[in-house]
Amino acid sequence: MNTSTNSDGRAVTGRAGAGSDDTGGVPGADGSGPSGGGWPGAAGSGGAGEPGGAGDADRSGGTGGAGEPGGSGDADRSGGTGGACELGGAGDADRSSGVGADHQPGAAHGVGRVGAVGGVWSGEWVAARLGVGLRGDERLPELLGLALRRNPKRAHLLVSNVLGKHVPQSPSVVHGYGLTLGRRVRELLGEDLARRAVVLGYAETATGLGHSVADGLETAPCLHSTRRPVPGVAPAGGFEESHSHATSHLLLPEDRTLLAGDGPLILVDDEFSTGNTVLNTIRSLHERYPRDHYVVVALVDMRSPADQGRLTEFAHEIGARVDLVTAARGTVLLPDGVLEKGQALVAAHEPPATAAPPTPRPGTPAATPTRVDLRWPTGLPDGGRHGFTPAHRRRLDAALPAMGARLAEALPAGARRVLVLGCEELMYAPLRLAGELEQLLPGADLRFSTTTRSPVLAVDDPGYAIRSRLVFPSHDDPADGPGERYTYNVAGAGFDAVVCVVDSTADTPALHAPDGLLARLADHTGHVLLAVVPSHVPAAAHASPGARSAMLPEPLRGPAFSSYAPDEVGWLLQDLSDVTLEAPTEEREEAIQSGGAHYAESLPVEYQPSDQYQRLFHAALATSATRIARAVGVVTETVLTERSPRPVLVSLARAGTPIGILMRRWAQHRHGLDLPHYAVSIVRGRGIDANALRWLADRHDPADVVFVDGWTGKGAITRELADAIRQFEQDHGVSGFDPEIAVLADPGSCVRTYGTREDFLIPSACLNSTVSGLISRTVLRADLVGPDDFHGGKFYRELAGADLSNAFLDTIAARFPDVTDHVDAAVKELLSGDRDPTWAGWAAVERISEEYGIHDINLVKPGVGETTRVLLRRVPWKILARAGAGPDLDHVRLLAEQRGVPVEEVAELPYTCVGLIHPRYTRGATGADGKAVAL
Repeated sequence: MNTSTNSDGRAVTGRAGAGSDDTGGVPGADGSGPSGGGWPGAAGSGGAGEPGGAGDADRSGGTGGAGEPGGSGDADRSGGTGGACELGGAGDADRSSGVGADHQPGAAHGVGRVGAVGGVWSGEWVAARLGVGLRGDERLPELLGLALRRNPKRAHLLVSNVLGKHVPQSPSVVHGYGLTLGRRVRELLGEDLARRAVVLGYAETATGLGHSVADGLETAPCLHSTRRPVPGVAPAGGFEESHSHATSHLLLPEDRTLLAGDGPLILVDDEFSTGNTVLNTIRSLHERYPRDHYVVVALVDMRSPADQGRLTEFAHEIGARVDLVTAARGTVLLPDGVLEKGQALVAAHEPPATAAPPTPRPGTPAATPTRVDLRWPTGLPDGGRHGFTPAHRRRLDAALPAMGARLAEALPAGARRVLVLGCEELMYAPLRLAGELEQLLPGADLRFSTTTRSPVLAVDDPGYAIRSRLVFPSHDDPADGPGERYTYNVAGAGFDAVVCVVDSTADTPALHAPDGLLARLADHTGHVLLAVVPSHVPAAAHASPGARSAMLPEPLRGPAFSSYAPDEVGWLLQDLSDVTLEAPTEEREEAIQSGGAHYAESLPVEYQPSDQYQRLFHAALATSATRIARAVGVVTETVLTERSPRPVLVSLARAGTPIGILMRRWAQHRHGLDLPHYAVSIVRGRGIDANALRWLADRHDPADVVFVDGWTGKGAITRELADAIRQFEQDHGVSGFDPEIAVLADPGSCVRTYGTREDFLIPSACLNSTVSGLISRTVLRADLVGPDDFHGGKFYRELAGADLSNAFLDTIAARFPDVTDHVDAAVKELLSGDRDPTWAGWAAVERISEEYGIHDINLVKPGVGETTRVLLRRVPWKILARAGAGPDLDHVRLLAEQRGVPVEEVAELPYTCVGLIHPRYTRGATGADGKAVAL
């Protein structure tokens, strides 16, 4: 029997053991709910609340009606929790002031109840101007305010008042909400299932909430996703968030069996809006670690009516039970045109880049940070990045009183208003330290919040959730490169002291710089304390190469792996030819953009060119062979002159591999050198294969290694490689690798070592494996690639009849004798000129991303080679072509015609062409309607 709903929204019971939907104070289907404590009383910015607020016991709630295995009791109970509310909304802006007459004013920005300042709801400013409103449980205005951000999909932002992220809140309230949700989950599951459960929290906002839910369950370990790769720890899974301000989410459990059990998996996020991220995570994990029970936990369920049925459908689709437990439920009322109005408001109120930071607190001299030694217990993880068990929790509980006392002793005498500030994903340890201080200093107003990657507009108005913003550079050497970070509602909040808690990875010179976080805080408080928690590094990452459990194999070579001769290249890959990894282009694009998969976890179906396209390839090869031969000679001679007289060529598979072979052939032709050449894998967002670097360091001098690629686009791989080499040297103590890439063509002006900076057709970009030794793109998937494995790849032996790999190489190498004099002159001129990268390509991509409303540079692929890849492997939206571009774009125009993709001529384009991936892809989208995002 399947779950359905009655007209009144109550779930119809199938049989016991089915899905349910627990919205805290919502009674069960029979009108009753289990007894228990209420939600924590909320504190505003100026006064503390009390856990288990009085008068809220009637909201202790219960589970919804029973569903059915393979279903979800996703009934519509948005009017529960003791009554309904409606705030704001089109034509209803006057309602937003009626949050409650019992709100008491507090100090500074303060209020008596969360979300209100002097009786004003912290979403009123947005509601009055955009007509946005909240409808649902009466608790919603306590839990949520509204703010604005620059975002192509949704200009408004729901700001949680009890999460401890953007809004400083009482630590007992923040922890208490998670504890209460965890207890509800334990009640839902029963003691036996609760003992077998595993909690997974989402970075960065819900890491602390996930831990707190695990605390409420008492017996469950906690893991949270992370955006910080840790060399030596193989991902057990991962996913991406579309249009996120950050990089891919990774799952890095120290115990790789943590996700492989058969008990319930509890997924914790701050809000459940569309549900895309959570459902895609479940789908991805279910394929690798199937189980029959999932529980989704969030502070608020804000799904639209259109999204509310998806949970039931999804549960049936995967054949598992999926429950939903939240503190409150509602929906956002959005009038027509809200996105455009919101974007206009952001543009009108966003300060210019040159604007001065918030004015420092009057009369307060800049504070010099005081470092406090917490004496963090040896071996105790700083959080759930690699897993946090009940035993870890007990150790932390035992150590907290002493650590809290050290912080309390270091605070200045008379400090009455104190903020404990965590750092991005590091939420739980600072939260627990803040809770300990709150108990030790009962007369003080203790608050907790954390820094964030997320940029939000600040408006100093009591009816707006984000009243101030401090901006500072990242200070934890992020994998996606440096960028701005933020902390909100700290400037102007009247804190006497701020305790900044970071992990040791984030305790860098950038943290202490004149424009760093500590300096920004010192402008707004009289005292800044710094407490550093040691970053936990799993034992596997500490092991020396000789102590690894598996010896790294020798490189794969043709003809057993690839159609290249065995001396042309050695592939530092593992052979996954017998594994089915291909998926239709449309399915891959949807999974990548929706956050369900990383692009390196699957392969596109190999493109089989038409006769017309193959004729274009051969014509392009005949036309460009001399130009390519010149560029090969120039880049090879530059390497031999500047880098090493006997370099070890290491191409980035697979686009770099034909170029590496051509460079090796040039060195043989011109100098009689027999250079070693290997191909390694590098994956955007995941870095280079560290095991391949270990193999190279064991057998060659790292100083002789020269990394080779085909071309630069915007320079993402250039940056990825530099970051990966730096991390590898820190983790393995091996120095000498030069991250500077040598490329055939550098139209993006991203490197110093290149053959040309022209953007022209390199025919090897026209085809996939059939011009790359019949080798696939590289694959990195946790269930296939272990901690001691090379990344993977496939050899498409079955395509041997269509293979042009060696014909491509032979055609270009045949031109070497004809270009020698030109190469000598070009190298002389090049070495005497200015070759410093300008990164003009990156700037152009950022500009195009904004001009075309995409707001995601990963969906903008500049240059002929990258544009060709878009047309062959992704779901293209449109092609931008420089006006007057000639035969170099014949193959692009043909592919675009075959796929029904418009080609738009642009006069001032710095590249010959730019490919735009469909920015909001779902199956059935054609991408030819001329609109960036159909909202």
